[in-house]
Amino acid sequence: MMRILDRYILTKFLTTFLFVVGILVSIVLIITFSERNESFIKNEVPTGLILEYFLAYAPYIANMITPITVFIATVFVTSKLASHTEIIAILSGGVSYPRMLRPFFIGSVVIAIVSFAFTGWIIPEANKFRVAFEQKFFDNEFNFSQRDVHFKVSPTTYAYLASYDTRRNIAYRFTLEEVKDTEVKWKFSARQIQWDSVETAWVAKNWNYREFEDMKEKYVYSPNRDTTMVLNMSPTDFGNLNSFEQTLTLNELNDYIADLRMKGADNVPIYIIEKYVRFMSPFSAIILTFIGVILSSRKTRGGVGFQIALGFFIAFIYIILFIAAKSNAETGSTNPLLAVWIPNIIFSAIGVLLYRFVPK
Repeated sequence: MMRILDRYILTKFLTTFLFVVGILVSIVLIITFSERNESFIKNEVPTGLILEYFLAYAPYIANMITPITVFIATVFVTSKLASHTEIIAILSGGVSYPRMLRPFFIGSVVIAIVSFAFTGWIIPEANKFRVAFEQKFFDNEFNFSQRDVHFKVSPTTYAYLASYDTRRNIAYRFTLEEVKDTEVKWKFSARQIQWDSVETAWVAKNWNYREFEDMKEKYVYSPNRDTTMVLNMSPTDFGNLNSFEQTLTLNELNDYIADLRMKGADNVPIYIIEKYVRFMSPFSAIILTFIGVILSSRKTRGGVGFQIALGFFIAFIYIILFIAAKSNAETGSTNPLLAVWIPNIIFSAIGVLLYRFVPK
């Protein structure tokens, strides 16, 4: 009997969730198309590329609104069961309240696992096309504007460049030096280095090389002969990094964080927060499902419409709290791991409190 009941509730929950996701994603895509249609026409974007863009955009939107959709689906299904006195019948038949929660819990875990897979690998792969598309057709032309850039290219090797031309992929007044125990071992300087896409390496022009050993110095100067260098540095380091973290799979994100730390970059927290969010966000489905069942398992005079409106309101509070916590983490005023988990911690406490007072 319980297996039939579990299957009944689980099927209703998951199908309602998919239906709500489909409706909301369709609405967002239609609004997005109407807003960007002028840009499509202006840039003469082929129809095939537009379709590919929206296919890549859809899973990104679906994952973004998962907290809303899973909560709405939970509230809708549970309130329907309550309005038809099915929950009363279930509890009167000897089924405990925690046991009745099991199919909802199973459904939320399924959603959480799928969400984690999408967030970690599937959506970032789609975002590689989506972000590049938006930068090409919607954003203004990007130019690297930083001056006097310093970073590591290996644990003991440091690079410096005065400026960078993103159109021609040229770094000006470039210096590369190895430092061990505060002692400079060698120093390579060039008037400019240019990226060779065929060789996937840098070509240095008008360069000189100094090597230091004790009190001796070796010096080589070559104003006319170019030399090719392979460095842990590429044009992508100077490209448009807006939303770049969204294009990295979980494995790529870990590697990129390690690379940034090795280079001594300042923007490491952005990518660490992105990593924490990807592990945190799937749990929101479980927490909000739990709260949704508790809030909707009783008959109310307001009916299903009132409970669905309440579901929207609470889900939006969760999203606003999450955005605020993430912004707080990015400013560095709070530990990133704690800041990212604050919404789940608060709503978990709310869920436990509500569970204590719900009629069972």
